[in-house]
Amino acid sequence: MKVRNSLRALKKIPGAQIVRRGGRTFVINKKNPRMKARQG
Repeated sequence: MKVRNSLRALKKIPGAQIVRRGGRTFVINKKNPRMKARQG
């Protein structure tokens, strides 16, 4: 999982979902599980 300032680029990847958990923003992707990231 990568920690990034901006998740805008990962949002456009097919299958990406933005999820808020515990005050942090995560990108999870069922189609491509390697494309995981969290913000902050």
